[in-house]
Amino acid sequence: MKMRKSTFNVYADQGHAWVKVRKVLLLKMGIADKISSYSYMRGDDAYLEEDCDLTLFANTYREMGGEIKYKFHHTDKQSKIRSYQHYSI
Repeated sequence: MKMRKSTFNVYADQGHAWVKVRKVLLLKMGIADKISSYSYMRGDDAYLEEDCDLTLFANTYREMGGEIKYKFHHTDKQSKIRSYQHYSI
């Protein structure tokens, strides 16, 4: 699968950040089973934690020929993402 140039939303609060990615994209990339439970999910989307899971996603995306841009969103409050279900397949 060849990736393209895409923009992904990054949501951050005072302590952490997550990038929003469609779960189907993680499946197509072959990394859905490598995402940790430190990430979250809601509906069709996964929110990849900024450390290991985002690094895995970004490196794999680039290896597949893609280019990533990020759009940042920040809150001074605790992010509602923390209340989402922990990631699992």
